[in-house]
Amino acid sequence: MEMEASEKSLLGMNLYELQEAVKELGMPKFTAKQIADWVYVQKVNSIDEMTNISKKNRELLSQHYCMGKAPFLDRQVSVDGTIKYLFPTRSGKFVETVFIPDGERATLCVSSQVGCKMNCLFCETGKQGFQGHLPASDILNQIYSLPEVERLTNIVYMGQGEPMDNLDNVLKSTEILTADYAMAWSPKRITVSSVGVKDKLKRFLEESDCHVAISMHNPFPEERKEIMPAERGMSIVDVVDLLKNYDFSHQRRVSFEYIVFDGMNNTPRHAKEIIRLTKGLECRVNLIRWHTIPNVDLHGASVEKMEEFRNYLTQHGVFTTIRASRGQDIFAACGLLSTAKRNGEDI
Repeated sequence: MEMEASEKSLLGMNLYELQEAVKELGMPKFTAKQIADWVYVQKVNSIDEMTNISKKNRELLSQHYCMGKAPFLDRQVSVDGTIKYLFPTRSGKFVETVFIPDGERATLCVSSQVGCKMNCLFCETGKQGFQGHLPASDILNQIYSLPEVERLTNIVYMGQGEPMDNLDNVLKSTEILTADYAMAWSPKRITVSSVGVKDKLKRFLEESDCHVAISMHNPFPEERKEIMPAERGMSIVDVVDLLKNYDFSHQRRVSFEYIVFDGMNNTPRHAKEIIRLTKGLECRVNLIRWHTIPNVDLHGASVEKMEEFRNYLTQHGVFTTIRASRGQDIFAACGLLSTAKRNGEDI
């Protein structure tokens, strides 16, 4: 199950691409559906395990393609059951994936890029700089090579990278996850996050039925710009205005992620602006505790202050929750584990 970067990966190919591949190799068209079933439903680790395909065709397939699956390189296990995995990419780099069990629910937080261009002040991944988009195969490997894959109930694209900046590969991976020839998941089990990327966010809203989560963190454009340079490219005001063109009153949801920094974005003034900004939009706000990262002088708010902020928003009609903080005893913040691995540190 090694990453063969020089070969094409079956993992990450949709049914149409598989049909084109078998046609090119002179195999029957139905072979594509058989391959899709072995890769995405049976979740085999090698082409040799595809036993309803002739040995001759398996050998031919192996000459041109690899599975594209690779096991995790390292992991950190929290006392609360959260597991952070480090996966290799086909380009020889590393990405992080977090498995979060919670009763009958089990969520996987996947990465979409190596590093990130957005450089948010509070994000360790941004400190790595941008090192590349993940192809659909690398995104899906985080799911299909996960030891707990059969337990998953939800997937969130909230790991390393900005999903909208790698939109083609993100859309392809969600297409495969929801396809009837693969996992056949409802798109309502998948949430894709974004800081707001001009044109890309609109395209996502048009082409996908997955939930969307917007990283707000401050409702005032000038203040948001200080901690999130992406505000210059697409203002939070423009993001909300765009969202108001879509219907989130039924199954599809939009949420706003909001890390609470003490005295910086949790004042009554900020709460009132969130209420004003989101008026008329069916949404929820998720308040998140700050996970400290090295060399960043930001301070999280106390539980009492977070509850006070939540209560004010809720009393004024904005459905607000405080997200349970998980994995605090491990490399909790995105980017810490892969940064340590890249730097050759003990982890």
